[in-house]
Order: sequence, then structure tokens, then C-alpha cells
Amino acid sequence: MTKELKISVGGYSSAGVKVVNQDAFAVKTAQGATLKHKGAVAAIADGVSSSERSQEASQIAVTQFISDYYATPDTWSVTQSAVRVITALNSWLYNQNRNLHQDALVATFSSIIFKSCSAYLFHVGDSRVYRNEGKRWRALTRDHVHPTREQDILTRAMGIDSHLEVDYQKVELHEGDLFFLTTDGFHNFVSYKEVNKALEEHENLEECATALCNLALTNGSDDNLSCVIVRVDEIPEEDINEAHKQVTSLAIPPVLSVGQVLEGYKVCRVLFSGTRSHVYLVEDKDGKQFVLKTPSDYYNDDATYLDGFLREEWIGKRLNHSHIMRVFPRGENSRFMYHLCEFLDGQNLRQWMIDNPQPSVDQVRKIIVEVCKGLRHFQRNGMLHRDIKPENVIIDRFGQIKIIDFGTVRVEGLEEIKSPIAEDIPVGSVDYIAPELLVERKKHHTGDFRSDMFSLAVMMYEMLCGKLPYKLENLRNNIPDSYTPWSYKELSVYRDDIPKWLDLAIEKACSPQPSQRQQAFSEFIADIQKPNISLVSKHEHMPLMQRDPLAFWKTTSFVLVLCNIVLAVLAFGLD
Repeated sequence: MTKELKISVGGYSSAGVKVVNQDAFAVKTAQGATLKHKGAVAAIADGVSSSERSQEASQIAVTQFISDYYATPDTWSVTQSAVRVITALNSWLYNQNRNLHQDALVATFSSIIFKSCSAYLFHVGDSRVYRNEGKRWRALTRDHVHPTREQDILTRAMGIDSHLEVDYQKVELHEGDLFFLTTDGFHNFVSYKEVNKALEEHENLEECATALCNLALTNGSDDNLSCVIVRVDEIPEEDINEAHKQVTSLAIPPVLSVGQVLEGYKVCRVLFSGTRSHVYLVEDKDGKQFVLKTPSDYYNDDATYLDGFLREEWIGKRLNHSHIMRVFPRGENSRFMYHLCEFLDGQNLRQWMIDNPQPSVDQVRKIIVEVCKGLRHFQRNGMLHRDIKPENVIIDRFGQIKIIDFGTVRVEGLEEIKSPIAEDIPVGSVDYIAPELLVERKKHHTGDFRSDMFSLAVMMYEMLCGKLPYKLENLRNNIPDSYTPWSYKELSVYRDDIPKWLDLAIEKACSPQPSQRQQAFSEFIADIQKPNISLVSKHEHMPLMQRDPLAFWKTTSFVLVLCNIVLAVLAFGLD
């Protein structure tokens, strides 16, 4: 039986000796797919006493954070989701304060997000997060305060400044772990020994939190006091047999022929039939056409392949962009494993390159810019395609560009979920794969958008001249351990009508080192549309040997030959 993340929670908050309680906390434990992809969240906030609407600020901080976090895409990582939400919340509070001409809405904030086998901490201010390690307690956060003789001055909080620096930490979970989220009215008046004693006396976490808050009040707390206790009861655990059972729960359809029907979709034409998959043009009862893709029965025992096939559908349903192929959901009661995709009546880029061996720069640039826009959509959704090549770009009969094939897409949100089914080799096509995915493979380097940029630039180079910018021998069986083998060959070697500034822009995007490529897709688009002055200037000021090695050695050889002739003439003259 597969285990999923289970936590128990107890919390208590009190105004204490004050009239108004400016503390707030909130917890949400999700279920099913939401728990798997987004996790469970606990948050605590302490409204700053000097602020007129501090109670409102703390309530907004915890409730809006949790609500907005769960509204972010499943494909985003925890960090990307949480930081986006915290930044937006801080901006809203700060702008409200600016409109009021005072710091009316200011609060500290601490949160833990539990996802799969990890906890992600986000913290600003002087509320705290503790973790129990045996009988010992360790503070996972540090107070953002400046101590003075009279009182500590808060240096960071939500709503104080337009720019907010948030502390972040990731810790691995173990069953039985205990976490405490507290405000200063609590943790300044309760000892670790008293916490341990209360945990022994109260099995119910809410009763324990209430007892500890009352104890803090008895110990002289002069502030609002709040405490949230989270216990990790179970963490996800899945063996390969259970994973295999899940991915094979849907039946692989038999090989279909024209006229046959699968769950309401009639086969009109067989588009492709191979050892890995079968692809058909089908239509529904209303005559609307789709492409239906099924896995090959040859892989019915390959959990890794089947998991990737199902993930491809999951990814496709979450992408909606004019330059990305649409994937539609199967029926709720579907018994078979297949993808239902939009029908793209056209040709792939490989065939286009065969039909257009000497395309103009404008033709190539138009296609590349549209592919780039599609890749930016992947990036914004926390995804990396990892297999950009001419075969995975379709030009339909209207000239529209579409990226297809999501089988190798890496999703940041899914990377955080523990799974016994994992990749053990780099994915992608040999001629287009980014060097860092090979060279850094032992460090489990998964790449970023610059890896797709490399593949895109290689593809652009090939579209312009029909050749590849790098010549590496037997890359499939002899993977390099350094970036040295990648040596760029100038486009002018194959086409003398390509502007030098464009060649430089492509060379930069093709750089073996990711740090030397353009640092945004928008920068790459700008560089291939008009000359990048700094890039051209840098090239012109290079020594000739670096700028044009061929010309350097030709010149050197000529000078050496000339010197030998002069020496020979002098030698004969002396005789």
C-alpha cells in the first residue's frame, strides 16, 4: 500500500494581557492530487504593535498566502510558488501603507510547506520556526531585529519596504518530526524543558498548544502569544512494484486499423506505427479530428516508459499557448492509455529544411522567434522541454509553428515529489542536447531554460546552412567530462551571406557554458533581430588568433614562408 504525506496539527492564539490579538495563524492540509503536487501549509504572523491595522495585516498575511499558494500552477516548484505569492503580498501591503502615508499594515511572517519528503521554510521578522531533534529543539529561523538597550527594532517585515528579502530553507522530513511555529510573546517565555514536559502530558496537539500558551502567560508574557505544533505522522513511500501497478492500471490499446473505434474515436488514418508508439488520425462523433497516440504493447512492463507516457499527457493538459500543441483530456471513465492531441495538418521542421536548403535569414528568424515564444511559455510554467529538434517542431498548413512531444519535459513541481521511477541517463537528442546535461550528469544537473536555448540555437544554425555547429565523434557512447570538445564552427564557412553579427548571436546561444549564453529568451530574440553592439565590439577587439583562428594561421604561415624566402635569398647572395 502506498503511503502518502500525513501530518497532525494543533494550534492556539491568545491576546494575552493585551486587548487586541494581533497574531494570526492558519493551516491547510490538502487531499489527493493537491496534497501530492502542492503539499500542506502552516503559516504564522505577528502584526507589529505600532501599526494601526496590525491585526488585519497578520490575518491577510497567513490567509491570503495559503489561498494564493494553492492557486499557483501545479507545475511550479514550492519555492517559485511561495516567493511569487510573498512578493505580491508584500507589494500590496506596502502600496496600501504608501496610500495611507503610514506603516499601518505591517506583520512578521513564517511558513512551512510540507511536500513529499521535504519541508520548505519561508521567514521574515521575529516569529520563529523550531524543529525537535530527539529531546533537543533547534531554531530553524533567525530573528530579523536590531537590538538596542530599550527594545529590539524589527529590521524586516511584510509591508515595510517595496523590496523584501525572505529567508528560505529546505529540510528533509522523517516520521515523528515535530515543528513549532511561534510568535515572540510565546517563545520568549517558555523553555525547551517546559515544551517537552507539555508534549509528554498532552497527546492532543491542540490541547498541548493551549497549555503552553497559558503557561507563557503565567510566566509573564506581556504580548499576544501564539503557537502552532505540526507533527509528521507519515511521509510518502512507494516501491517500484506499487509504482508499476499504478502506471499499468490503464490497459494499452491493441494496434488499431482504419475504421476501428476506441472509446468513441474512429480511426481515419494511421499516421505512424513504430516500436515505441502508434499514432492515428481519428474523429469523434461530431466529425472533429484529433491525433490519438498510444504506447506500444512492447513496453507494457516498462514502468519508466509508461510513467513518462502518462506524464506527457499531464503536462500537455497544463499548457495552453498558440505555439504549443494542445493535449485534451480523456473521458473520466477511460479504461485505456492514450493521448488525445490537436491535429496539426502540415510538416515537421526537418522536412521543411529538406524543402528549403537555402532559406533566407528572415524565413529562419520568423520560425525561431515563434519557437522561442513557445519555450518561454514552458519556462513560465516551471518546465524545460529538453528535446528541441527539427522533428519536434511542426509548421501547419497555415504557417503556424507548434512545439510537440512532451515526453522528456522536466517539471519543477514534479521534481520535488519522491518517486522510485527515475531517469538514469541524460535525455534529449545527441546532436541538440545541451553540453551541461552531459558534462554535469554525475552531479544530476537537470538544466534550465538556457539548455533549451542551446538546442534552439543549434537548430537555427542547421536551418541556415544544413550543418551542425559542432562536430563530436561518437557522442552517444563517449560522453565528454569537460566542455572542451565543443568547438564552434563559424557560419561563414558554409554561407558567406550571413551577417557576422547574426553569427555571433548564434555562437553565444550555442556556447558550451550556460553562463556565457544569453540570460533570457528575450535577449536571444533581440540579438538575432538586430546587431548587439557590445557583442560585436567585443569580437572586434579580440586578438586575431581568437577572433579568426583560420586567418591567423594563414597569415602566420605566409609570414613564415616569406621569411624563409628572404633568408634563402640572403644566403645565396652571401655566397
